[in-house]
Amino acid sequence: MNSESDRHNELERRERELRQKEVEIRLREMEADIYADNTPIYKTVKHQPENYRKLSTKKVILAGKLVAIGVAALVAVKIASIVAGIMIVTALTWISYKLFFDSKKKP
Repeated sequence: MNSESDRHNELERRERELRQKEVEIRLREMEADIYADNTPIYKTVKHQPENYRKLSTKKVILAGKLVAIGVAALVAVKIASIVAGIMIVTALTWISYKLFFDSKKKP
């Protein structure tokens, strides 16, 4: 009975050693796959749509329109301020004339 249990223990020991060797071999294979230098290296490029030129020209046109609207608004404000100044001066002159120089005599 002792010899049978010794034989059983010996078989279990060999099985453990076999499994351990298999695990070590598999780990070495995986490590070799990880550190292998045969992986292809590709140069990366930024993706640009085919109509990139069209988009950039649209953006330039939009920016030009925005600048034109801004300039037109500034010119309009300047003209409005000049016209308002002329109207104020005219109104003050007319009121001054009516108050001080217009005769109150009726013909």
